[in-house]
Amino acid sequence: MSDVRVAGTGLTPFGNTPDRTGRDLFAEATIAAFEDSGVPREDVDAVFYGNFMGELAEHQGHQGPLMAEAAGVRAPATRYESACASAGTAVRDAVLQLRNGEIDVALVGGAERMTNLGTAGATEALAIAADDLWEVRAGATFPGAYALMARAYFEEYGGDRTDLAHVAVKNHENALTNEKAQYQSEISVDDVLEAPLVSEPLGLYDSCPLSDGAAALVLTSQEYADEHDLDAPVAITGSGQGGDRMALHGRAHLARTPAAREAGAEAYVDAGIEPSDVDLAEVHDCFTIAEVLALEALDLEPIGEGISAARDGRTTANGETPVNLSGGLKAKGHPVGATGASQIAEVAKLLSRDHPNSEHVEDARIGLAHNAGGTVASATVHVLEVTR
Repeated sequence: MSDVRVAGTGLTPFGNTPDRTGRDLFAEATIAAFEDSGVPREDVDAVFYGNFMGELAEHQGHQGPLMAEAAGVRAPATRYESACASAGTAVRDAVLQLRNGEIDVALVGGAERMTNLGTAGATEALAIAADDLWEVRAGATFPGAYALMARAYFEEYGGDRTDLAHVAVKNHENALTNEKAQYQSEISVDDVLEAPLVSEPLGLYDSCPLSDGAAALVLTSQEYADEHDLDAPVAITGSGQGGDRMALHGRAHLARTPAAREAGAEAYVDAGIEPSDVDLAEVHDCFTIAEVLALEALDLEPIGEGISAARDGRTTANGETPVNLSGGLKAKGHPVGATGASQIAEVAKLLSRDHPNSEHVEDARIGLAHNAGGTVASATVHVLEVTR
């Protein structure tokens, strides 16, 4: 079974660019990824593309071949849709095919155009990742759903809005040096607490923004990397995927995310590591409470203690296990179809010392990327390691 090497990464800036199309964004990301990799486009065997709301935002389905064309690639192409975990799912399938020897070179990534819909339109579009019959028709939105999860967490384990505010402050601080981040601005705990409430206990600064953007990865087999003498020191050594009931009312526990736990456990076994081996992580913080739940599901924090991780400095840039050094979804942005691939790109750059925040993790050798869909009804986890 072949190792999977991250040969190249490419990201557009994440932000508010309503006039740019999805194909335009993805083309930009792929240009950067191919330049970074040194792999010619004609060597690509397959394209794996993540996108969630293309039909609603651009009246465009069948995006796989469209995005292959935008990337200048002639190869079989498939679009993956798993809500906000679309690109993470695309990465997982690419990893499996590369390992199995079915292909040697994959172009993987995703894009999303969201801001052209406006806040109301994008909120409605995102809501279709929830259960239409039991949640959407009752007026539930994702801020409301995650607010329910936060309240359930506070009731069972303790914590309050101030604890969550430290998550937002940390991630905004991490984004200050990330030129691709949507928000490169410092905020304080007071800023978070004094901001308008979106859905109690979550306020404006507890929520990720609407974002446009794209991410691309050139992944290769180890054999291809060796044969072509690629500078690709980072490998994807672990991959996992988990699932859960769609609607919150059908779950046994609102303050835990079993899909992430399943995905993490599978990825750890696959990579042959323990959670304690992880040096840094990019986790899916669409809301501040989501980062807390992810830390506990991935066994990076004990159950009930993730709430204090940012406040006590354990997950800050200079902490024991830095989390979301990119700025996370919270500050870097969340173009949903691109997020999973962008997390892999950020981890790879951090591990290869090619990131503005690499100075905080100079000795890091193992990183983790956690991508979640909806209220974590779906999740993927990938382990990345430095191979030399």
